[in-house]
Amino acid sequence: EVQLVESGGGLVHAGGSLRLSCTASGSTFADYAIGWFRQLPGKEREGISCISSSDGTSYDADSVKGRFTISINKAKNTVYLQMDSLKPEDTAVYYCAAAFDIRVVQDWTPAVIDYWGKGTLVTVSS
Repeated sequence: EVQLVESGGGLVHAGGSLRLSCTASGSTFADYAIGWFRQLPGKEREGISCISSSDGTSYDADSVKGRFTISINKAKNTVYLQMDSLKPEDTAVYYCAAAFDIRVVQDWTPAVIDYWGKGTLVTVSS
């Protein structure tokens, strides 16, 4: 069993920055895909960014490309999401997620996820 614990959410003004962290513990595995989804009230969960622990291959959704940067510290089993130039429409609950199959970096949807964090709220005020 793998546990994912997020931190770093909060309230920020539009144009500001936040950094989310997610640390994996428990039965961690050698190589995996790990990253972030977000969900607005009444909306489906959206895959926004992920990275392979094997070779650093990453994916960013168009909605965050150029503003959000994902990185990984494999020694710490921690993935980070640096969020810059935040907009009110970025307000959502952000979930850390992980999958055994590193190939899902190119198909980052809820259906491929093996483990979820509990989520952290990001609120961007206008």
